[in-house]
Amino acid sequence: MTTQKSSMDTLLNQIRAKIQTADIAPAQEHAPLQVQDYPEHAMLGRIHSLYNKGSTLRNPYFLPRSGTVSSVLEIEQEEYVTFSNYNYLGLSNDERVKEAACAAIHQYGTHAGAARMVGGECELHRELELALADFTGFEAATVGVGGYSTNVSAVGYLLDKRDLILHDEYMHNSGVMGAVMSGARRIAFPHNDMGALKRLLSENRKQHRKTVILVEGAYSMDGDLVDLPSLIELKKEYGAWLMIDEAHSCGTVGATGRGVCEHFGVPTSEVELIVGTLSKSFASCGGFLAGSRELIELLHHFCPGLLLYSTGISPANTAAALAAVNIAKAEPERVQRLQDNARSFKRLAEAQGLDCRTSVPGVPIVPLMIDDDKALHLMSSLLEQRFISHAVMHPVVPREAARLRCFISADHTEEMMARMLRLIANEIARSDKTN
Repeated sequence: MTTQKSSMDTLLNQIRAKIQTADIAPAQEHAPLQVQDYPEHAMLGRIHSLYNKGSTLRNPYFLPRSGTVSSVLEIEQEEYVTFSNYNYLGLSNDERVKEAACAAIHQYGTHAGAARMVGGECELHRELELALADFTGFEAATVGVGGYSTNVSAVGYLLDKRDLILHDEYMHNSGVMGAVMSGARRIAFPHNDMGALKRLLSENRKQHRKTVILVEGAYSMDGDLVDLPSLIELKKEYGAWLMIDEAHSCGTVGATGRGVCEHFGVPTSEVELIVGTLSKSFASCGGFLAGSRELIELLHHFCPGLLLYSTGISPANTAAALAAVNIAKAEPERVQRLQDNARSFKRLAEAQGLDCRTSVPGVPIVPLMIDDDKALHLMSSLLEQRFISHAVMHPVVPREAARLRCFISADHTEEMMARMLRLIANEIARSDKTN
């Protein structure tokens, strides 16, 4: 079985192992905490050493753009085609979305004002929640200020030490951190392995009050989909809840972008809860939960960090998301164009001899598997040719699993995709000859 742990977990474990085996003088009693005591500090040192003044590699991280987000970015007065942005439906630069955000600022100001329950509520918040419930097909939805924090808050609130959380080993860090915060027993099962999940349910379900299965709809590292029909059968058999992180599948998967329930023809009533984000398909920033009216009302009032103890999502972000959701509903051809682009990208990549791992055609996350030792040079070479596609490499993933992780949008053209893929294939061929 190929293991692919949480990126930060893998990296930190390796750094900690090196620190523990190093010849380090014992710490003085009551010595003040130093920045160097954090294992991540060693990772920063590695990054700095890779991109110092004498390096031929250009630092691809934190490149500031001058213009709007689209398939083409303006950076240092140059245009770059990007495959590292989340603008799936091409709505971040849509005039209707921008105008909605500006109108909201003029009417409501720049700030929600407070936690929504005690003075931070505006009409747009409720309108967005109704629109999201309608779009996803669930009874109700509630919106928070961040996708990551929404996931952490919901999982952390709903479970405690009496409960069991079974999560896919590729589950996003936000779901895992929510599980840690809850205090529930947590077990990871091999990616999409329903047989292993069934065994874990059989062995452990009766020992716990509540069991929740955590999965992603479309997995953000590999671009494959959850096995939803099998999960529905298992959760029914063992009386478990199912929570799906649809950050990358809401707006992109299914005939009209409604997500994995639409894709698999599964009624939304079969799923207890989904968590989504407004930053991938909906041109904004924030997170949302969708589920039964009763469950959402509970979370809406009492989930810490969602609306409770948290200032409401800003009027501009709310209005931008609301406009984007309404456009997505009115223009399903955007979803079709996105899926066509994703299929074309994978087809063109494989025609160049590139390995796209287990990505599903039509899902807008396509990994291009590469040799870890070539990743930085390839990323730098692409930058020189005005293309942006960030590498994910060892120790973030196992050495044999490095990749360029490409995000496709409805705005990309086939010429953009074909040109970058030719550059990648040619650069790999050149590198192979050199070695």
